[in-house]
Order: sequence, then C-alpha cells, then structure tokens
Amino acid sequence: MALKHEPTAPYHSAQDALRVLETVARHSTGVTDTEITRHTGLGTERLTTLLRMLRREGYVEQVTDGAYVTGAALARLGSAHGRDRALHDHLQHTLDRLRDSVGAAVYISRYVDGEVRVTQYADSPATPAVNEWVDFRCSAHATAVGKSLLGQLDHNGRRDHLARHRMARLTSRTITSDKLLLSRLESQPPTVPVLDLQEYAVGTVCAAVPITAGATVGCLALSLPVEHAHRLRQAADALNRNAAPVLLSLAI
Repeated sequence: MALKHEPTAPYHSAQDALRVLETVARHSTGVTDTEITRHTGLGTERLTTLLRMLRREGYVEQVTDGAYVTGAALARLGSAHGRDRALHDHLQHTLDRLRDSVGAAVYISRYVDGEVRVTQYADSPATPAVNEWVDFRCSAHATAVGKSLLGQLDHNGRRDHLARHRMARLTSRTITSDKLLLSRLESQPPTVPVLDLQEYAVGTVCAAVPITAGATVGCLALSLPVEHAHRLRQAADALNRNAAPVLLSLAI
C-alpha cells in the first residue's frame, strides 16, 4: 500500500519541532534560543512559537540561565522500557487539553493492517463521544475519520478498502457510490479538514485532519452534536492548528 503523502502545516510544525529537539538534545548542559536559531535556521518568531509548544508538552525545560535542556516527557518517550504506556498517557493528556480547548470530543485514528482503528479519544459529559452504532471499520465511507484515512492512501489502496467493505447507506446523506466517493477523496486538499455532516449518524457532525507519521496513516478528529454544527468549521480549524503536538508525540 502506497501513501498519497502531501505535507500539511502540522507536519511541517512537527518536523521543525524535531529539529529544535535534536539541537537541544545535543547540548546536554543547555543551549540558548540564539544558538538554536543558528543551528536550525528557524526565524525568531517561529522558534518562539515552537519552544512554547515544546515547553507545554514537557519536551524541553528552561533552566535558570535561560538556556533550554530536554524535559521529563522526552526522557519518558525516549526510554525503551515503558514507552508505549508513556506515549498513551502523554497523548491522552494532549487529547484532554484539546477537547477542552475546542469544546468537542476528539479522537486519534490509525489505518492499521487495512482497517480503520480509533486508538484513543477524549470526551466528557459536555462533549460526548460518537455512539459507534455501526463498526467504524465498516463505515469509513461515511465518517470523517474514515474519509481522512482513505484520502491518504493511493488509488489502489482506496479501491482495495472499498472492495472489502460494502458502502451501506447509514443515513439519507451517506455516499454509497464508490465512483463519487473516490472522486471526492481525489479532489480533497490535504490542508482542508474532511467533514461528515450527518453521514454516519443523524444528529452528529464530525471533522478530521491528517497526522501521518512515517509509513502509518493517521488522523485527528472531533465530533459535535448537530445543534452545534455552526461551530464545526471553526473547531476543525482549531483542531488543525493544534495537531502538531499529537504528530510530534507519534514521531518521537
């Protein structure tokens, strides 16, 4: 399976953040922002934004003389022992914060062994998760998550998935034509969130943005009750702007 990979803004942010982390890690006694700029070539404003994000995520810390050193979160994720647990916990903390900032349930999904899998999510009584009334593995054609993941595959990968999963009509808005779905996936810009406007479930709207790390296709998504549909695009834009920390955690 080949990926139809086109870098998005979160991808570029994560790549730049990795360059900053690598520079900090090489200087065990600390490195100043001026030195980081010289080593990475990043502009001052850009670097300030990235360092703020890296400090919030616990990847770097600022010591008394203003220099930066690697943080505790990076040490936990860099350890062979317990890394999976540390990654899960760190991602959950990030998702919880993202849920509260965008005011919606949020999800991480991956395309693994030819199937859609929601691997983690954060909801609350005020921001309930989607009721999975039809298995997400069988309904990629109708969900924002599924369409985002399929959109990151090449044409043959998409056709293979649709050949294995019948496109059932779940609501009156569900696309059941593979020709129409493939056409829409082909024309979907990678920088624009994929939407589900009551295609999977009546009463729910969703959005998803790609967070592909390496050879594994992934996405970050949110869901809202239909009475909050007027907030969907604004929330989706906020989700896209804040996807870099999730992508960075998966890439470390």
